Amino acid sequence: MTLPNERFNSIKSTRTFLHDLLDPKKTPRVPRIIRTRAYWCLRHYPWDMNMEETAKKLPGIWGKK
Repeated sequence: MTLPNERFNSIKSTRTFLHDLLDPKKTPRVPRIIRTRAYWCLRHYPWDMNMEETAKKLPGIWGKK
């Protein structure tokens, strides 16, 4: 069973992973198509402030930071 704080941390970790995919210094030899897909996934990905606000309003789903 996934706990709300685990769900919250998973979203944040995924954002970090996608950002790392965009940086050739952090992830060398990643094909351009993968970097492009990571960029498009991040275009409307929730920011920390969005996640923190929804966590306050829906603690049973997102838990606390």
